Amino acid sequence: MTSIFEEKNIPKAIMRVGLPSMLGQLTTLIYNIADTFFVSLTRKPTTIAAVTLCAPILLIIMSLSFIFGMGGSSVIARLLGEEKKKEAGTTMNFCVYALVFAGIITLVLGLVFLHPLAQLVGADADNIGYTCDYLKYIFIGAPFIMLANGFVHLFRSVGLIKESTIGLVLGNIINIGLDYVFIVILGWATAGAALATSLGFLCATIYYIICMIREECKGNQLVPLTPKYFSPNTRMIRNVVNIGIPGALITVLMSVSNIVLNNYIGMYGSDAVASYGIAYKLEMIPILLSVGLSQGVTPLIGYYYGAKKKKRTIDVVKYAMMYGVLLGAIFTAAFLLFGKPLVSIFLHDETLILQTGYFLRILCLSAPMLGVINMVTSYFQALGKAVNSLVITVMRNAVFFIPGVIILNYLWKLNGVIAAQPVVETVLTIICIFMYTKDAKAISKEM
Repeated sequence: MTSIFEEKNIPKAIMRVGLPSMLGQLTTLIYNIADTFFVSLTRKPTTIAAVTLCAPILLIIMSLSFIFGMGGSSVIARLLGEEKKKEAGTTMNFCVYALVFAGIITLVLGLVFLHPLAQLVGADADNIGYTCDYLKYIFIGAPFIMLANGFVHLFRSVGLIKESTIGLVLGNIINIGLDYVFIVILGWATAGAALATSLGFLCATIYYIICMIREECKGNQLVPLTPKYFSPNTRMIRNVVNIGIPGALITVLMSVSNIVLNNYIGMYGSDAVASYGIAYKLEMIPILLSVGLSQGVTPLIGYYYGAKKKKRTIDVVKYAMMYGVLLGAIFTAAFLLFGKPLVSIFLHDETLILQTGYFLRILCLSAPMLGVINMVTSYFQALGKAVNSLVITVMRNAVFFIPGVIILNYLWKLNGVIAAQPVVETVLTIICIFMYTKDAKAISKEM
């Protein structure tokens, strides 16, 4: 752990923690695209639409894991910077058991309210059957989805970067293999896609638990799994939840805005939803790589902040932000030049190919700005200032995005709805730069 968190060369340190995280997100992206690809082989826009409509629910389940995964990660990294290893270990133990409990509650509530949730996300008479099939198996796998996603953040915070990435990659590879078996060979369509997802996360969870047992047997006090170490106190719970809930709300609000967006796109039919779904899956490449980079360096920022290393804290953010913007610009250029050939991999109808390529060219305009938005959000989470990151998300999803979708739909119909994302991200980037600059000056005086 020390060799990573105390690496003197800042760009090298960022690469050492950022690249494995980006690799993990890349495999997540590949499985998302594989889901869409294998479902698209049914040649039914309704099945693609169902997978698109269910995406916000899956994101919400994952976001619940952030309460204890991301919240715990931020607290643990700062505790390690302050050299409080015992407190870091007990925090880790508490977060794991809290994830188990939260996953079981999500499973039960999801199955009870399955049909109303399908209607809430925008399912219509054409695709509600496929939507319910997908949601059923996603909720059955909810405990493992939450545990696996929580472990990713918790492992990074204690320096188990390699193990964090291996678990994520392992789960996604198994998911892709099962997608082929369940969808192509057995013909289970959306049910097969969801079952493959849940089983992939189950395998990742098993791997992470094995790693924890191994580390505990080696005497690593940072990753205790034994119930006897479960000794939460009010201060610990408050510290984790104060960071975790705003972190979870970020994804929940994003999911809510996506549900609103899907409902507006749904007004133009299943073909429009399918086109947007595929364009957005491709746009997820720069989105997830940017998220991977920012999440990968979050423990690094938290560690330096806890250790009161002001310059290194600011330098990590500066370099990571620069890399994120450059990465986004590369993908924007690629999508503008090769959008149509890319979407033709998933579609066979020429009209849908043209429409989807057009959507992709609009969506990709925001890719460079994600490097700023995601990094500033992670910066505030690393410092324990989750309210600031929540403010950014509230502005994006509630203040700007939902009204933007409504207004732009009124002005330019479907084209306006699709254009809402780059318009909002442009405004938000300016606000994020202002918020970060102001806070960076403040911590320069503190430390």
